[in-house]
Amino acid sequence: MKTSSLGDVIHNLPVVSDIRRQFPAATVDWCVEESFAAIPRLHPGVDRIIPVAIRRWRKKLFQSATWREIGACRAALRRGGYDKVIDTQGLVKSAIVARWAKAPLAGYAADAAREPLAARFYDERFSVATDLHAVVRNRQLAAVALAYPLSGEPDYGIAVAGGAFDWLPATPYVVFLTATSRDDKLWPEDNWLALGRQLYELGYCAVLPGGNSVERERANRLAAGIPGAVAAPPMSIPELASLLAGGRAAIGVDTGLTHLAVALKIPTVALYTATDPGLTGVLGSGFFRNLGGKAQLPTAAAVLAELQVALA
Repeated sequence: MKTSSLGDVIHNLPVVSDIRRQFPAATVDWCVEESFAAIPRLHPGVDRIIPVAIRRWRKKLFQSATWREIGACRAALRRGGYDKVIDTQGLVKSAIVARWAKAPLAGYAADAAREPLAARFYDERFSVATDLHAVVRNRQLAAVALAYPLSGEPDYGIAVAGGAFDWLPATPYVVFLTATSRDDKLWPEDNWLALGRQLYELGYCAVLPGGNSVERERANRLAAGIPGAVAAPPMSIPELASLLAGGRAAIGVDTGLTHLAVALKIPTVALYTATDPGLTGVLGSGFFRNLGGKAQLPTAAAVLAELQVALA
């Protein structure tokens, strides 16, 4: 049980790899918000996706269609016949949904859960240090809940072929992930422009995806100021994964797609301007760097220096 958000769901992928490594014959299902279901689908170790729509249900709670969907989700969870359910989200809403499975439920103890009240819903509660990276906490919770030793680097377990998009340039490209959920997490456009121009001089073009209209406007604006740059058309998560997989590197702000790049083992530089990357920064087994932090602004020169190490 890891329902949201995009980055959190990606952080939970190594749990599936750990479980399948310890119990090769195990069946592993994943309950996740419908808008993020494409992420666990990328992992071959996930047998069945059970989508929930808590965010949408809240807005339409008095509609009969909503309650039919809730009933269908409850029935799907009960049909699983699970030996154990593990809630790595640690929220009251995820704990309530997890109880629908009518199976032994494990989760964080009150001193470790994001919402301490969630611990009241668990049959088994485990204290996991709160000063650990989110990926490590997820892995540790699953390991103690299923009584196996935890070892090795996190394995996100996903591999995606680079996409053959007809709009991509023929030259090697670097993906610029410029969009995030909060304006204070954005990296200044002048920095993106400077970095893009420097990469062009080194033989790389910038590809800039964007989700909503505001993000695509920014991508178009930046692409217009960077020689050879391309603003990507609207893309699904699987398509974005293919785009990242085909790139030479990715640079991204504090957003879930930056974590996806690391999960795909693409050389990645993550940029932080309003948050501390210590507990939720990018983490993986390939080349990655976390630059900046709360009230800290990475420079284009610093980013380029890290990229040149990765691209050498």
